[in-house]
Amino acid sequence: MEIYLDANATTPVLAQARAAAMAVMDQDFGNPSSIHSTGLKARALMDTVRARARRVLGVATGELLFLSGATEGIQTAVLSALSALRQRRDEDAPGPARDLRWLLYGATEHKAVPEALRHWNRLLGLDLEVKAIPVGRDGRHDLDWLRAHAPQAGMVCTMAANNETGVISDLDGIAAVLASLEATQRPFWMVDGVQALGKLPLRLEARGIDYAPFSGHKLYAPKGIGLLYVRAGAPFTPLLAGGGQESALRSGTENMSGIAALGAVLAALEEGRDFRDGPTLHSYRERLTQALTDAFPALQFNAPPDLCLPTTLNFSVPGLSSKLLLDLFDAADVRVSGGSACSAAKAQPSYVLEAMGLPASQTASAVRLSFGPATDDAFIREACARIRACGEALRENCLSPTGNQPLPADGVTRFVVDGACCWLVADAASQRCVVIDPLPELNDRLSQWVRCQGYALAAVLDTHSHGDHASSAASLRAAVPELLAPGETDALGWPLVDGRHDRVAALVLGERRLTRLPIPGHTEDSTAYLLHDAHGLTTAFVGDMVMPGALGRSDFDQSAPFAYRDSLRQLAEVVGPHAVLAPAHDYDNRFASTLSAESAYQPLLAHALRGTLDAQAFAAAKAGLERHLALTEYQTMACGARIDGSRFEVDTEVDLAALRDLLERHPQARLIDVREPYEQRLSLLPDLPERGAGHRLQATPLSRLVDALPEWLSLPADQPLVFFCRSGNRSAQAAQALRRLGHEAAFTLAGGLALWPKEAAIDSALYV
Repeated sequence: MEIYLDANATTPVLAQARAAAMAVMDQDFGNPSSIHSTGLKARALMDTVRARARRVLGVATGELLFLSGATEGIQTAVLSALSALRQRRDEDAPGPARDLRWLLYGATEHKAVPEALRHWNRLLGLDLEVKAIPVGRDGRHDLDWLRAHAPQAGMVCTMAANNETGVISDLDGIAAVLASLEATQRPFWMVDGVQALGKLPLRLEARGIDYAPFSGHKLYAPKGIGLLYVRAGAPFTPLLAGGGQESALRSGTENMSGIAALGAVLAALEEGRDFRDGPTLHSYRERLTQALTDAFPALQFNAPPDLCLPTTLNFSVPGLSSKLLLDLFDAADVRVSGGSACSAAKAQPSYVLEAMGLPASQTASAVRLSFGPATDDAFIREACARIRACGEALRENCLSPTGNQPLPADGVTRFVVDGACCWLVADAASQRCVVIDPLPELNDRLSQWVRCQGYALAAVLDTHSHGDHASSAASLRAAVPELLAPGETDALGWPLVDGRHDRVAALVLGERRLTRLPIPGHTEDSTAYLLHDAHGLTTAFVGDMVMPGALGRSDFDQSAPFAYRDSLRQLAEVVGPHAVLAPAHDYDNRFASTLSAESAYQPLLAHALRGTLDAQAFAAAKAGLERHLALTEYQTMACGARIDGSRFEVDTEVDLAALRDLLERHPQARLIDVREPYEQRLSLLPDLPERGAGHRLQATPLSRLVDALPEWLSLPADQPLVFFCRSGNRSAQAAQALRRLGHEAAFTLAGGLALWPKEAAIDSALYV
């Protein structure tokens, strides 16, 4: 059962609304502009729905237009108001056209509003300044600011309730400010009523609101149908001209199935069927609030509940990103969002929360949970259970600040911040771990992890000194002194023999050993750390000496450019051409590399390893590449000049039909779940009927991909590895990484689990 808690983005369609739409398409399909009986029945239906909408909205006068939704309603309202302003200016008539300076909108308004204001302001040549009305920490408009600016405003646009936070605007306060102005100074007022429909009384006529758009799909009607209220006497300019439908106010044949469905929703709302009352909705929110607090003890709510819709909660969890939380909820089949659905794909902090003055750490982890007024008790009960299960999954993976009950961690884990990589090597048997190339942004998370697991921190290592920032190793060591191995270290964190300045030969982590190899070049002290298990070398942590697609720059003051070539040759001699190289920077999500793969993409590296360039010629060629290094896309210093000229990208997608065919032809194929452990813990996986004895289901989180690379790269190149995740994005990265390293039979399941049928499921215990 899917728990859909993203109702502010859209809602399912009520059963009676679906039935009404189907009946119109099947039986009453007439064109309401036709004058025969079939057309007259359609006209009568439309008139009935319009009359019902008037009763629900409480408007006896003015126009109510059927249109495609709120965006069209906003465009129409803005065009109407700004056209009137231009006409007054052109006629030099008394009124608000004189001395106008502003077009005002709430700083937390849906993006459709300021974009519409800018668009029509430009096209109509008004040349007014489009300006945001500030909001306070509570998300409500600054009425003093509005009072100062309203006399020179041609239009004011506010929303009844915010789509991200649920904050209810002080419409009475805004109405009082506008009513206090002289009639000739009063701006036109539009109120976005999308989130208020069915939840709040709007009193459109009493408040003097000129325009109010509504969208059906936010309240259980289909997409593509909406309403626009226009106050009697407010100016109006049609957005669509044509056949003269809607009394020539909105041309185009009416969407009769959508109108019928909207009418069914309005009927249920008017008659009190299917929709819960205010106290019930508040009680639902309280239960969800308690479940969230139980799951995430450090949770912060981003808006005051007493000022918000009872159907909306916006919260942040310190230390956890919005993406992590969304993946977590999605794995539990709980659908939430990071903010407005229109902006969700852009991976940017919420402008709504930024306008409210929330700190960046809070906006970066914000999640919106919203439910519709037709929600029932059983749904809320299941939602609360799933939310608490999400908290348990975090505690098992040391991602909660309190109450952790961790599963033992083992192997190599990668963390990434703006292209910089930090590595954690853990050994469950010995309960020891090492951190390589720590990053300040990760110190809290890593110290929490080490303390939660109770592992001894054998060392915190840097692969080199840094040319553009200080290492965060000291602060990480200081955060967990009780778990840090005693004794002195060298400047990069490698332990020294007690009482001597000699370095220990190896760090022992159970059956794993970590040794060091000096490779000066990127810096004079650049060092590789070599991880061995019982079978030999598995991974070389090489810092910035060799990165996927690049060699580390050697133009820092502490660089050793003339030693670089010989260090590369020594590295090749020690680790060989096929050992996995784990870098300190990975700007293109390639995860790791090998000297063999990099030689194919980097001619300069190939020349160095073949000996066709001496150290001086190599340094000169490399200096030429680094002469004009630009900042990275993260606006940080680039740590290497990319030498392979283009991104490595091939088509690796297989759909379900192709996957079934592939599994039939390749009994030894592996299906690999690259979601993180806290996601895998929460979900049952859909099964495939063709899954035979040879097919192997494997759980390898993307953060642990490098840990599995040595095994995968030793498999026959034609043995299929099919990666999957929630949406297909992370699995595509994994497949691309394997292809680049030479495993041609690496694939990703197109669309991920989101598009995988769920008729049957297999338990995660089948992972091997």
